[in-house]
Amino acid sequence: MGQVTVNVNGRPYVVGCEDGQEAHVESLAHAFDQQVREVGEQVGNVGELRLFLMAALVASDEVIDARARLADAQEKIARVPSPDTSSDTRAAEAVNAAAARIEALVEGME
Repeated sequence: MGQVTVNVNGRPYVVGCEDGQEAHVESLAHAFDQQVREVGEQVGNVGELRLFLMAALVASDEVIDARARLADAQEKIARVPSPDTSSDTRAAEAVNAAAARIEALVEGME
């Protein structure tokens, strides 16, 4: 099991993770640190635990909003009509029939 030390709000935290996931955890911690700093600028000195909670709530709100937009986009995609394969099938059948007639004509000329 891997470990990585991340800094959030200017303080180091040791976090365990799966081997090979250290860079990903560092990236997540960096994003959370930015969220904490933004919330801290807005609300001021409210204590670290409350600051972390508020930042986590903001991040959760963004995730829920992104999931809702994704579901809406998937619903819109599902409503897009699929190509009409029956017209493609009819066209292929017409081409095959024409080819058969041409072959019959050629055989009749021989």
